[in-house]
Amino acid sequence: MSEILERLAEVLEARKGADPKSSYVAGLYAKGLDAILKKIGEEATETVMAAKDGVPERIVSEITDLWFHTLVLLAYQGLRPEQVLLELERRFGVSGIEEKAGRTAR
Repeated sequence: MSEILERLAEVLEARKGADPKSSYVAGLYAKGLDAILKKIGEEATETVMAAKDGVPERIVSEITDLWFHTLVLLAYQGLRPEQVLLELERRFGVSGIEEKAGRTAR
């Protein structure tokens, strides 16, 4: 499954050099961080609304949009999905309460 994230990360990285008129992602990059964050906020809100409606296909669709835009943010910031996966792996098996307490101690 992480193969699709790797492939998408490569495409998102390549879009940094694309013409904003020819690529949605290049257009977001050209508009800057605030535009990317705005899209993430919109997609998060749409995800919440879809979950409240309880239609599985819509939930999946909206989460797909949300994940996509968070991947755009990662690429914009020079980060990779593998870094998120490694952090998830690090947290795996750790109580959420313990993990959160560890963040405040760092």
